[in-house]
Amino acid sequence: MRQAGRYQPEYRAVREHHSLIDICKTPELAAEVTMIPIRQTDFDAAIIFGDLMLPLEGLGVPYELRENVGPVIENPIRSEEQVKALRVFEPKRDVAYLLEALGMVRRELNGRIPLIGFAGAPFTIAAYMIEGKGSRDYRMTKTFMFSRPDLWRALMDHLAIALATYLRAQVEAGAQAVQIFDSWIGCLGPSDYREYVFPHMKTMFTRLAGLGVPVIHFGTDTATLLRLQAAAGGDVIGLDWRIALDEGWRTAGPDRAVQGNLDPTVLFADMDVVKRKTDEVLKAAGGRPGHIFNLGHGILPGTPVETVQRIVDYVHESSARAGAARTGR
Repeated sequence: MRQAGRYQPEYRAVREHHSLIDICKTPELAAEVTMIPIRQTDFDAAIIFGDLMLPLEGLGVPYELRENVGPVIENPIRSEEQVKALRVFEPKRDVAYLLEALGMVRRELNGRIPLIGFAGAPFTIAAYMIEGKGSRDYRMTKTFMFSRPDLWRALMDHLAIALATYLRAQVEAGAQAVQIFDSWIGCLGPSDYREYVFPHMKTMFTRLAGLGVPVIHFGTDTATLLRLQAAAGGDVIGLDWRIALDEGWRTAGPDRAVQGNLDPTVLFADMDVVKRKTDEVLKAAGGRPGHIFNLGHGILPGTPVETVQRIVDYVHESSARAGAARTGR
């Protein structure tokens, strides 16, 4: 969940000389930034450094990553002509830099821990493309979705195929697990998810069948959508902090692993609070196989690096004690 970023002095030092998109598109820089947190902290996996927007250029949708603003698309998708003009996504042509970075990191890790790749989900990418930037109410996206369901289906089908192709290419390049981020999906209710998103997620997961690595399906503010998300697909269902982990796990189903779900703002509290809140998550997991302890969303700028290091160590120690108790050692 965004291991590398503005909470790290080393990352900020790199950003003094390079823009975010330059880092993403320079394999050596992307690999180095990916490895910074791995050298600092005893994480159980590494996550390739990148951005959800990287496939857009290959689709024929220019964008900018503006400081303190995020992705900006000057000509948002609003018409039938624009949807029909979307290009077929070809990873080796369109994101060769990311594939090279994956290979570089995989070689440097040398089997010590696995490497995770990621992509945005069709709804979240479509919403960026339609809104043109971040949104609070997703008015343009929902208007497009409700008023032109035919165009919406065409756009979502195109994205589902492109993003599945993107993830398959990441696995071929070295990723040993992949995560699908549906960061904006919480703006929908269950009936709209079922009608306008579920079929396209099924398409995406069908195209990821036989991938040979775990697939994590994550969204934010999804307490009412978890059952549908699990039905759509994914070996692991991500849980944010708005639902208790045990309740979220029951909803997603016992046949799935879960990831989560500490509130990222807890890391700004003193260590006694951090440990207490961490214990709540671990207690809710109940020591069952299939729980990946993680934040409920990305790590926030300004988070103390020492707290990140200490919580990782604390979870490892707690897990070891629980495992010893179960086996009677």
